[in-house]
Amino acid sequence: MSSPDAPPAGVAPRRSDRSPWNWLLVLPVVVPLLVPLFNRIEPTLFGWPFFYWFQLLMVALGVGTTSIVYLVTKRSKTERLAAGRSAERDEGR
Repeated sequence: MSSPDAPPAGVAPRRSDRSPWNWLLVLPVVVPLLVPLFNRIEPTLFGWPFFYWFQLLMVALGVGTTSIVYLVTKRSKTERLAAGRSAERDEGR
């Protein structure tokens, strides 16, 4: 018995990477490229100039953003199993 979200037997599940959540991944790429926004010394954090600690903050933003997008767009277990069966069937051809 299959769930309503699962594709019919023998049909490969359709995978779309066109989720609007993927646009969130643009932030950690574009913001560090806007150097005039953070090209200054003050305010310092534990003696570190703003320029350096802001870049480290961008690393954390990238990790957080990637994690959020991954968790929100992850396929359900039934879709992953169907994709695995489809791949095994295609390898046997």
